Amino acid sequence: MNDFSAPLRLRLDGDALLSNWRWLKGQGGAAACGAAIKANGYGLGAAEVMRRLADAGCRDFFVSNWAEAILLEPLLEPGVSLSVLHGVREEDIAVALASRARPVLCSEGQVARWKAAGGGPCDVMVDTGMNRLGLGWRGDVAAQTEGLQLRTLLSHLASADEDTPLSSSQLERFTALRQSVAAERYSLANSAGICLGTDYAFDMTRPGIALYGGIPRLEAAAHIRQVVFPEAQILQRRRVPAGDAIGYNATHVADTDMEIAVLNLGYADGYLRGFSGRGAMYREQQRLPVIGRVSMDLTAVDVSGAPDIAEGEWLTVDYALPGAAAISGLSQYELLTGLGARFDRIWA
Repeated sequence: MNDFSAPLRLRLDGDALLSNWRWLKGQGGAAACGAAIKANGYGLGAAEVMRRLADAGCRDFFVSNWAEAILLEPLLEPGVSLSVLHGVREEDIAVALASRARPVLCSEGQVARWKAAGGGPCDVMVDTGMNRLGLGWRGDVAAQTEGLQLRTLLSHLASADEDTPLSSSQLERFTALRQSVAAERYSLANSAGICLGTDYAFDMTRPGIALYGGIPRLEAAAHIRQVVFPEAQILQRRRVPAGDAIGYNATHVADTDMEIAVLNLGYADGYLRGFSGRGAMYREQQRLPVIGRVSMDLTAVDVSGAPDIAEGEWLTVDYALPGAAAISGLSQYELLTGLGARFDRIWA
């Protein structure tokens, strides 16, 4: 059984991951560079991402909730911190108090709950214009956080991937908060915010999507490398006579006799129907277009021009994030985090 492998695999480029982190770190000037590893490391595997980045010098990691934190806490080494972005629910208190991870308190109720429980070091999120999580920037944040062992004051940019006045407004609001709220560190910039310049870096940046090959802004395009390469195995090669339809709802009808390969890949794996008739696979440099509708477990590609492609061969999915997003209509975030559990994850 140890030799068993799935018919799907993600080839994960560890060198590209580290290259991306180092470039993002360099863009922040003197600021530390953390890493968002929520959603299982954006689908790559949080434990493996954390280990590689920690070995490279990353000291600050962020997950969304305590279920994610519990899985990663055994990997925490001295000097490495883990913060839980969704703070503490009442149900989380016992776990949070016993954990080396820190909550990012993001409401007045959470601040009160943490104080009442006698909680130790924590982070605090302030909303500066996104209206998602965080204490309101218009309130007296200094008074609200008084008495906390406040390690990091954070906010989150809403539209840094666009050229919008909101980013500069959020920067002004957060700069004012830095003057009034006592914390050991201050952090504002996500992946896109890092590309806006060192004014946004403060003491620590928190990249996410760009670590994993996403392009948050054009400034990063020449520097961020692809990390995730999905590959699928061919189940069957078959001839389709002219006039026959391929796949559900007969969305593709063969104009001439053609050859197709049917792959172990479908929307249950995160390869969604937006790729139907638009996506492609590659065999080395040869492009093989997706034919017909992507189904739950299967996808067909045209191999008429590749007579030697056969059952059992592996094809690489065209999955460079910016291009795949444009083809499928999905965001780069959805493309990564939607990759399913049926893939073997293989680091190189």
